[in-house]
Amino acid sequence: METPALHTRRSVLALALTAPLLVAPAAQALAQPPSAQWVSAPYTYTVQKPYNLATSARYKFEGGVHTTWVYDYDQPHTQGSPTDPRTELRFNQEYSSGSRAWEGEIYIPAGVSGPTVVQILRGSRPSGTRATDVMLNVANINGGTLRKDSNQVVATGIYNKWFKIRVEHTAVAGGRGTVKTYYNGALKLTHQDEGPATRYFKNGVYHHGSGRAEARFRNITYWRQ
Repeated sequence: METPALHTRRSVLALALTAPLLVAPAAQALAQPPSAQWVSAPYTYTVQKPYNLATSARYKFEGGVHTTWVYDYDQPHTQGSPTDPRTELRFNQEYSSGSRAWEGEIYIPAGVSGPTVVQILRGSRPSGTRATDVMLNVANINGGTLRKDSNQVVATGIYNKWFKIRVEHTAVAGGRGTVKTYYNGALKLTHQDEGPATRYFKNGVYHHGSGRAEARFRNITYWRQ
């Protein structure tokens, strides 16, 4: 598990140089993994934010909590990009086969609507195929609703409290693998991925809605088999 002191020493220089931020392996898991074959692993990430702003204008790390926020009028993360505004932790660990998992606790303030808070992005993929294997989105209904895409409900009543999400992915080289989504330790969704690709995890706010989007994260653990 990363600590504020470790993060501060590394991130001051990293943010100044726009370099990846290094995160140590978790010292204590948020929960025991479903199988003893899962092991926590070190990871690095880069903060993606509106290209014309300093990282500190849309991201902070204090007291072990990553806070990410963005506004609907913000610029994309690269100049000229047609994508929506975002502030996200982009994991630098890429994979095309094998099992990986992202796990962490998330806090969404009341009223936030529209952002993707966790996703698996398919960075290198066959032309014409979908860009993501999973997108967990927040909607301002039923006390805050977390959904895969816009229709598959993971949980309701999520506002103003910490909840745990675990996304497991078993990728198959040359074929289709399986994604599982857990909410507070309970398996909620199982579906096939979008086929062969090189992909990576992201968490933060990729904003498709209106106004301000904010999400906070703590106890992030990266698992692999």
